[in-house]
Amino acid sequence: MPQILKDTQVVSDNWILLDENAESIPAGNILLSYQQWQNFADHLSNHSGRIGIWLEGHAEIEQIIEPLLNLPLIAINFPKFADGRGFSTARLIKERYNYSGELRAIGGFIRDQLYLLNRCGFNAFQFSDENELSDAAESLKDFSENYQVSVDQENPLFRRR
Repeated sequence: MPQILKDTQVVSDNWILLDENAESIPAGNILLSYQQWQNFADHLSNHSGRIGIWLEGHAEIEQIIEPLLNLPLIAINFPKFADGRGFSTARLIKERYNYSGELRAIGGFIRDQLYLLNRCGFNAFQFSDENELSDAAESLKDFSENYQVSVDQENPLFRRR
């Protein structure tokens, strides 16, 4: 079973990422693209597992977010590590829309970005290479103090002194 980094722990991933060309929905917990979620809408009410959705980092979420807030998992895809739009999308989902489920980073992010991804609201990370998950978990502790406001700290350092 594949593994992910979730809430600073290496855990088994019990979600099936549905292939873009899938013509049916397998049993179990499934992670669908937004397009698949729309295409399979009639079949999802009878699904036996949980349903999560993944969005592209550049998605305009304001028009689509309301029904997604009840899902247990929202993943944001990073097409490459230099594309930072997923950071902003995560902050919107957490801060403006108060999403409380699992927020997962998938795709082309790198370990050096974990700390900042976590500060934007991500609590789970699905790497393409699972070999470094334990080391990646340690990188979430790289800094002991934060100066700026973020999802995990609502007051800047000067206000906390």
